[in-house]
Amino acid sequence: MGHIKYVHGYSDREALRLNDQADTLDDIIHNDTIFLKDSFVLEAGCGVGAQTKIIAAKNPDSNFISIDLSEDSISEAKQLIKALGINNVELRQADIYHLLFKDRTFDSVIICFVLEHLHNPIHALNELKRVLKEGGVIIAIEGDHGSTFFYPDSTYAHSAINCQIQLQRQSGGNSNIGKELYPLFKSVGLYDISVSPRMVYVDASRPQLVEGFIKNTFTAMIEGVGEKAIKQGIIDTQTFDKGIKDLYRTAESDGVFSYTFFKGIGKKK
Repeated sequence: MGHIKYVHGYSDREALRLNDQADTLDDIIHNDTIFLKDSFVLEAGCGVGAQTKIIAAKNPDSNFISIDLSEDSISEAKQLIKALGINNVELRQADIYHLLFKDRTFDSVIICFVLEHLHNPIHALNELKRVLKEGGVIIAIEGDHGSTFFYPDSTYAHSAINCQIQLQRQSGGNSNIGKELYPLFKSVGLYDISVSPRMVYVDASRPQLVEGFIKNTFTAMIEGVGEKAIKQGIIDTQTFDKGIKDLYRTAESDGVFSYTFFKGIGKKK
């Protein structure tokens, strides 16, 4: 969204990863993303539509406007939504920091995996709050890399993960923002705030998550920042490669991997 550098880039592989992530996490994150009938909902930072397709399909009696700063992402999202026959979504290019909607336009606002990329999440939340009706809710869903643990443990793997955290910080973002949702919501004056951790726990008894989350979502994301991290001297090639190898190692038959997302809900007075 506005004035950010998206750390993961906009490649086809990245679009695939985002869709894998959304499909895998659907039940864990969106099982309760249900809006009242006839709600008018703003989805801010929809990207390639990976979350859009889930929340719009779950809420066929609501209407959505889904926005993103990237023209390419919007055009990809349009193709996806059309291909799936979803007809309750309007996609628009827009800047989250400067929304062209009137005050109190929407019944609800949802923002998934976007605040982590913003240099000023409070500004964005205030702008989203402005276009929300009184009594309406903002839902924010974010990950937190600080919540990652795995077996076998590996300092190399933690170093590789730290590359993503550092690069995100350099871009003005925050990979550990999940744990900060409550104070962020509090600081923009939302009330009746509830934050629920959504843990993704994976072992060999959950083969779909081994593929979908450990390999195709998390490790693919960390692997994607390697070149940049090595170039910037954050890590050396050998350490990074060993870290990625050790992350893939957690996907083997005796491996365990855990990561926590946070879902925050707050109301506007």
